[in-house]
Amino acid sequence: MARTLGSNFEAELAAGEVQPFFAVLMEFDGGDMRVWNGYGDITIDGETYVGSADFLNLGEITETSEVQAAGVSVALTGLDSSLVATALDEAYQGRPLKIFFGFLDNTGTIIDTPYTIFSGRMDVMTIEDAGATANINVTAESRLIDLDRSRARRFTSEDQKIEYPDDKGLEMVASLQDTVIIWG
Repeated sequence: MARTLGSNFEAELAAGEVQPFFAVLMEFDGGDMRVWNGYGDITIDGETYVGSADFLNLGEITETSEVQAAGVSVALTGLDSSLVATALDEAYQGRPLKIFFGFLDNTGTIIDTPYTIFSGRMDVMTIEDAGATANINVTAESRLIDLDRSRARRFTSEDQKIEYPDDKGLEMVASLQDTVIIWG
């Protein structure tokens, strides 16, 4: 699949010395969590990402030329234990998670538009609470994982009423099963 990169981004990829960064966006009902693996704050698409330095760890991000679902893990370590209650109460499964890759110049300014290297949905969250600090690990799956899920739907009145409760179009299907129809 072809990738569209800005000319400044391509120049940085070819440079001898680079300052890469990763940024993570996790969308929650209570508010989005935006972090990046540096110090201070940066702005991507008008949104502020908080520096998490060594506290943000990303798992391996893979991509193949085949149509295949890949996952990723995002770990936040050394967090304040008060965030554990928030993490436990938040509905996170199926919520969007994006990981961006970009470059900084010598002044700490973002060069060109960061590239989205992963876009998927949060799946499993594990929490390790060590008293004063906590570690939260979130795994996310690519949306391609939906291709592996079976779609067990039937042509029955009950199945039709899942989406359309007042529909009566399939009420007679069961009685037609043993009906003998004389044609002509």
